[in-house]
Amino acid sequence: MKEPAVSADPTQVLAFETDCHLFDGCGFPAPGLHSFLFEPLWGNADGNGLYFNKPMLLALLGSIIVVGFFWAAFAKPKLVPGKLQMIAEAGYDFVRTGIVYQTLGKREGEKYVPLAVSLFFFVWMMNLWSIIPVAAFPVTSIIAYPLVLALIVYVTWVSLTFKRHGFVGFFKNVTGYDKSLGAVLPLSMTIEFFSNLLVRPFTHAVRLFANMFAGHTLLLLFTIASWYMLNGIGIAYSAVSFGMVLVMTLFELFIQAVQAYVFVLLTCTYIQGALAEHH
Repeated sequence: MKEPAVSADPTQVLAFETDCHLFDGCGFPAPGLHSFLFEPLWGNADGNGLYFNKPMLLALLGSIIVVGFFWAAFAKPKLVPGKLQMIAEAGYDFVRTGIVYQTLGKREGEKYVPLAVSLFFFVWMMNLWSIIPVAAFPVTSIIAYPLVLALIVYVTWVSLTFKRHGFVGFFKNVTGYDKSLGAVLPLSMTIEFFSNLLVRPFTHAVRLFANMFAGHTLLLLFTIASWYMLNGIGIAYSAVSFGMVLVMTLFELFIQAVQAYVFVLLTCTYIQGALAEHH
């Protein structure tokens, strides 16, 4: 039995890191949770200190890329924009008019445009790492990153609700208080309370995480399968699998943008709920 040859990092098995093929008497090195675990680039992960790994590096680089792009585009804005400024303006305007204004209106929404634009392009960049060579990993497939972003939105929503409505108004807002419900009002308020204060941030994070986790797993599956079946008659199957890699890559491009859009759309919806009047 041949054993798959792995890299020096035992937590990562990639398609190009094994000499195991179909008909060689070795098993298929299927992707799994180990595909989302990374050895520290600096420090150690034994809980005794700080460490820095690949997803952290990609998150840092992604932040620098997003900030650097908009800085370069708007550092010296021109009345007749150049190509970079034009692209940045198009992206900014898409989030502003297509998401924020449509959800919150122009008057209320203008002050939240910077938050929405930052979230959209940060999430999109973190997703895009999945199909960028060498990086080949979506940062948002690690639950900690979507969770922190969801908590930022959650804190914003809670603080805005308190600021706009006070304690009593906040309570009515998060419980969906409506005295016309009569006898079912206590049950309705209990469900709404737990849904808004506990379930909402969880689902906001998991929606992004689950899509990126599943997409990356599928890409890994077809990529590894393409390499694994590259042997004898299996070459025909390998070609089909590689075709699926290309299809899934294009599909992931679409999903990555959609998930960034949905994340920001939900953010604006939550803010709209915080600003709405409840009687």
